[in-house]
Amino acid sequence: MEVTFYKYQGTGNDFVMIDNRDEVFDLGNLELVRRLCDRKFGIGSDGLIAIQNHPDYDFEMVYFNADGSQSMCGNGARCAVAFASFLGTIGAKTYFLAIDGPHEAVLAGGNVELLMGDVKEIEDKSGDFFLNTGSPHHIRFVEQAENYPVFEEGKAIRFDAGYAPAGTNVNFVQPLAEDEVFVRTYERGVENETLSCGTGVTAAALVYGSQRLQNSVKINTLGGKLSVKFHSNPDGSFSKIWLIGPAEQVFSGKINI
Repeated sequence: MEVTFYKYQGTGNDFVMIDNRDEVFDLGNLELVRRLCDRKFGIGSDGLIAIQNHPDYDFEMVYFNADGSQSMCGNGARCAVAFASFLGTIGAKTYFLAIDGPHEAVLAGGNVELLMGDVKEIEDKSGDFFLNTGSPHHIRFVEQAENYPVFEEGKAIRFDAGYAPAGTNVNFVQPLAEDEVFVRTYERGVENETLSCGTGVTAAALVYGSQRLQNSVKINTLGGKLSVKFHSNPDGSFSKIWLIGPAEQVFSGKINI
């Protein structure tokens, strides 16, 4: 069977996009998902996203990591919104469903502004931090992120027994200014460093912003620039969390599956 696919990227985080509103693509075939994401034997991407119809939302985003596992993906969700706009299913604002629940998004000024889910708390991890922004994230502050051994250290933390069996994503954060950081991420499910991670930079922004009493943080990644705005609550939780950045179509094609 021949399937049309689209390739999108959000600050270097790249995704195979499938219009599955007719439900032709078998989302239960994880071997196929892994093959399409494979950078040597498939299309190549950090993950695969299917857009589907839903009776209560503009659309449903079904996201898979490159290894076939599922989680929330912030950059993927922003790309899904851009893709849904390309398909003509939404206008400038949308309300859609993801694995962690409903989300709102706005297309404005070349960016996709995504309302993330609320975050209950930040846990202290012996000087590091942990929080869940739709996906689990370990945060470590470092002095020189550019030269930091992200793969080696990230893999060790990702598979640490304390996070078993599911594991965690790992972010290494270098402060640049009172409201700006540089973030590098080892992503669970990709099992490597990615150029950007939406839920990861959101987690980094919440930790850094809460420390510096900032409610807006600029993020630099290897793949580009993002920003995160949020509201800090008296009980230590966070709400009205917006992840803002570009999402664009790279190319499209057809593949036999």
